[in-house]
Amino acid sequence: MSTNLGRIAGVNGNLITVEFENPVIQNEVAYALVDDLRLKAEVIRVRGNKAELQVFEDTTDLKIGDQVEFTGELLAVELGPGLLAQVYDGLQNPLPALAEQSGFFLQRGKYLQPLSRDAEWEFTPKAKSGDKLFAGDTLGIVPEGMFEHHVMVPFRLRGELQVEEVVSAGKYKVDQRVAVLKDAGGRSHEVTMVQQWPVKIPINCYAERLRPTEPLTTKIRIIDTFYPVARGGTYCIPGPFGAGKTVLQQLTSRHADVDIVIVAACGERAGEVVETLREFPELTDPRTGRSLMERTMIICNTSSMPVAAREASVYTAVTVAEYYRQMGLNVLLLADSTSRWAQALREMSGRLEEIPGEEAFPAYLESVIAAFYERGGVVKLRDGRTGSVTIGGTVSPAGGNFEEPVTQGTLKVVGAFHGLSRARSDARRYPAIDPLESWSKYVGVVDAGDVAYAHRLLRQGNEVSQMMKVVGEEGTSLDDFLVYLKAEYLDAAYLQQDAYHEVEGATTADRQKHVFGIFVRILKAGMKFEDKDAARRFFSRLTQTTKDWNRAEMKSDEFKQLEERISQMLAEVTENE
Repeated sequence: MSTNLGRIAGVNGNLITVEFENPVIQNEVAYALVDDLRLKAEVIRVRGNKAELQVFEDTTDLKIGDQVEFTGELLAVELGPGLLAQVYDGLQNPLPALAEQSGFFLQRGKYLQPLSRDAEWEFTPKAKSGDKLFAGDTLGIVPEGMFEHHVMVPFRLRGELQVEEVVSAGKYKVDQRVAVLKDAGGRSHEVTMVQQWPVKIPINCYAERLRPTEPLTTKIRIIDTFYPVARGGTYCIPGPFGAGKTVLQQLTSRHADVDIVIVAACGERAGEVVETLREFPELTDPRTGRSLMERTMIICNTSSMPVAAREASVYTAVTVAEYYRQMGLNVLLLADSTSRWAQALREMSGRLEEIPGEEAFPAYLESVIAAFYERGGVVKLRDGRTGSVTIGGTVSPAGGNFEEPVTQGTLKVVGAFHGLSRARSDARRYPAIDPLESWSKYVGVVDAGDVAYAHRLLRQGNEVSQMMKVVGEEGTSLDDFLVYLKAEYLDAAYLQQDAYHEVEGATTADRQKHVFGIFVRILKAGMKFEDKDAARRFFSRLTQTTKDWNRAEMKSDEFKQLEERISQMLAEVTENE
């Protein structure tokens, strides 16, 4: 037990000021002692012989003179087999077990071990005595759901290590010794299946960091075709409340072409968190036909929980994501919502009496946001395998104002921007991603030239629509009206997608390439109509036929017949060209 004790000199909400004698370090974990409770806290600033700590619990009953025990350890997570299919809070307490012991109201100062010490895992050694290894290299594997969980050389060890001993294949608990390593100084290190790593220090045990170039297929057409996300890239989904951010994230987690999904609900409303916890175990994983939770981990802190825990939940999630990336897996981290995380930073900054930036957010807000998103990426491991962490964060700007600091700070560092529109949401257009405001720096699954043409058509159609609101349909030429109808057709039949339909809800990359090619041929066709009513009737029939086509199995007779019908309809209005 640590002998480094301090005394509380001030309490301001979740922030306490502590006087100490022996040295303390930034981000060190400490415990405030009140009655029989030990309240977990983290050092966030040190000045002279005083330190400010953010407490991850309600600070009721804390008073000046109470003792604080410094541990000398940084805020860390526990890494090992058994993380998947779990629900944790920001401090990595398993919530089901915590709720079982606490009842309806979680008890203060109660912390549980994230990984079970009773479960046994079937360990198969991959390294042998005499091997030369480095931090992050594989010692052995254990089965975890559908994956091979790699038991690795602890990340804290540095330099070349020699394997002195590896246990034989068999069943072991996570805290039992599975290997002994010797470092360059001749010191021996016992290795178990579980290790700890500080959440605010990236795991950099790979050989090389690569540029994210391969598209990450989400099977949502407007994203994959128009505003793609790269595997190992970053993107954000800002939008007003009720515009469909959480629904979009849930569908992405179900259909995205990744191995593992980590959902970090950092400060979300309790109702949305409960909905996530109820729905995920019931969702069927399209890849395996089993529960989606088998390759998912949820870290949740509702907006009613202490603000300091919101910050911890984000870093806990990204550290676990880096851990599975080190195994050569592709991980998708969804943070919902980074606005609540930034609000927690603002609250703690205010209590520290720091000089405020725009809208009272800390002046270093952009640096903190950038540091978080930079922890995504594609890496090449020492054995030649690659792994990735793709980070997608939602932003909830007040009133849907994209000019506010959190949104702007996020846009400077992400590679794709999927801006949700209140007008499209109210018009029941799903996804409500605004095709005129959104953008992406990544390469998608279809031809870039065709996408650029479709973009221009959407903008031209919007300009005609705005003009029609002023001069009316009568004051618009037939050619301009035709541009407007083509843009509306593209929007209604391609950009919008029925998320609840078993076929249309997830459009594969091959299908998108095929279907979008037909769309481009229709949009580029020179059409002739007698008048605007004839043009409107044609596009109404074409839209309905195309929607039926989108819902048909790609290799079915119905799909082929509807495609032929679309070609015939197009020939009827272009045959005289």
